[in-house]
Amino acid sequence: HPLVPNPLTLLLIPLLTSIILTLSDSFPSSMPLRSPPPTLKLIAFDLDGTLWSPDMYMLWPGGSPFTKITSTLLKDTLGKDVRLLGCTGEVLDLCSSSDVVVAWVSCTDEPSWALECSKLFSTPSAKTVRSSCDIPCVYKSDKRVHFSELKEKTNFEYGEMLFFDNEERNIKNVQGLG
Repeated sequence: HPLVPNPLTLLLIPLLTSIILTLSDSFPSSMPLRSPPPTLKLIAFDLDGTLWSPDMYMLWPGGSPFTKITSTLLKDTLGKDVRLLGCTGEVLDLCSSSDVVVAWVSCTDEPSWALECSKLFSTPSAKTVRSSCDIPCVYKSDKRVHFSELKEKTNFEYGEMLFFDNEERNIKNVQGLG
């Protein structure tokens, strides 16, 4: 049955394509810009509900070990589906082909399960989802702590980071950072 894409992913490909083209060397210099493009150095993704579904806690009492059915479909120990959402694989491939650092900022209830899933899912270019991430921050904590760690590890300003999450409370939590 066809997957209904996450509304976030429907916006993601055109947005990221535009940003990456704007920042890349292949951007036509003859094309006038009204203002200088923002400096995007890092894109941070939440995992549960943003890259895949369902959230890991929704698999209780099942969960690990997971079985790979297709590049975008896993089954947990009880046979429940875990799916890579919409065009997540294409977005991660696009990010991987750029100079932008990719990070995960997840406070999933089951970090080891999330890591296992990320090693089993694959993108259209046959890379594992895990290999598309430069900096995983996957542990129970406030998103501000995750972003503080990213800033410390990269020396990037918060204004140079872009964050995708399906939960509004997480976005509002880091909104004031920059």
